[in-house]
Amino acid sequence: MKEFIGLLKSGSRSALWAAVINTIVALIKTAAYLITGNVAMFAEMMHSFGDAANQLFVFIGSSLSKKEATERFPGGFGRLVNLVLLGAVLIVGVLAYETVVEGFHHISSPVHSKDWFWLNIGILGTAAVLEATVLYKAMKEITEHLPQEKVKGLKIIPESYKHVKNAKPATKLVFLEDNVAVGGALLAVMAIILAAYTPFHSATGYASIVIGLMLILVVGRVFLDNAAGVLGVADVKLQAKIGARVLQHPEIRDIQDLDVIKEGDDLHIELCLEVDPEMKIKAADDIRDHIEASIKNSITNVTDVMIEFDEDDHVATWREGPQ
Repeated sequence: MKEFIGLLKSGSRSALWAAVINTIVALIKTAAYLITGNVAMFAEMMHSFGDAANQLFVFIGSSLSKKEATERFPGGFGRLVNLVLLGAVLIVGVLAYETVVEGFHHISSPVHSKDWFWLNIGILGTAAVLEATVLYKAMKEITEHLPQEKVKGLKIIPESYKHVKNAKPATKLVFLEDNVAVGGALLAVMAIILAAYTPFHSATGYASIVIGLMLILVVGRVFLDNAAGVLGVADVKLQAKIGARVLQHPEIRDIQDLDVIKEGDDLHIELCLEVDPEMKIKAADDIRDHIEASIKNSITNVTDVMIEFDEDDHVATWREGPQ
């Protein structure tokens, strides 16, 4: 139990915060839906419950993925977060389907009513503000490695979208889901206004369908990213960056092979370097220590660096990246 609690402390902060906020928002929306029967509120209620469950699983998965390797699992648990996320998207997929179906039902049988108008608007507005705070926290996690002047004030918004592809899996899911959450709440507000004050009484039904489709897009994106993570996807850009750094060492003649494998939040790096065949073991060992320290000091989340040496074959293998 003590180990489990310790692991939970290392979990994704944005996922935990999102789970708490979305649970509160989901309960508020549930009460509003039971009172008003508004279909846009139903869509938002389903969305929030899906997000809360999803992000709780993500938090637990990101925590357990930090567990150290054991004799039974010598490769560690880094890919566990990807497996958890694959399961989590199934929940979102089911809720997205129900949201779309409910939207079609409302379009076929629209109801014109101004009852509880301000209650709906107030709750959705509050939900949008709360979801925006979670989105901001995810943005901060995505851009935490950037210089402070690049993310000062509103600059954090474009920078977070620019660098989201490099974010940790858990943070990326929270970011994508809360983009839909904020956008969905604002869309639901507009739909309720249109349904109440224009002849377009089925607006909330269309809003429900759009929210459901946005959720499906998130499901697709997260599924593809984490399916690749489970298989152990290579980071080609990082390979090129590390290769350029390694070749700066005067004793390294060439790079025979270089692999950077992402497993959850962790990076595993394997190198085969060509050196002078007359090099002493002590000199090679010093080079290994220097390169390993250089990589770990410049790149976060590097779990291990495996380095092998081979004699220089005088054939250039590495030119700005693997050939």
